[in-house]
Amino acid sequence: MASLYANENFPLQVVLALRTLGHDVLTSLEAGNANRAIPDDEVLRFAGENQRALLTINKRDFVCLHKQESHHAGIIVCTQAPDVEGQAERIHQTLLAHSTLAGRLMRVNRPQR
Repeated sequence: MASLYANENFPLQVVLALRTLGHDVLTSLEAGNANRAIPDDEVLRFAGENQRALLTINKRDFVCLHKQESHHAGIIVCTQAPDVEGQAERIHQTLLAHSTLAGRLMRVNRPQR
């Protein structure tokens, strides 16, 4: 399963659901990086240095970072969704569909109504 780093705006409930699906998810709080106003490029660098793809709901900034520099451990940008289990499952399926996450930008959106 995937090694992931959830930045501080990523919902904890989704992190917990991803863990039950077998993924190794480190949160910014667990890493000692929460509430420190760490710039996004440093968040992405930290994830890469720890060989973890980044999980975020901050689509705009991390899509821009990916366009500037695609040498990273992977970025999964998500829309926030009230269905925690469904969101975790969509992320899980996206991860299973890729043999490698390095250098990839993956988008996981909530389903259309």
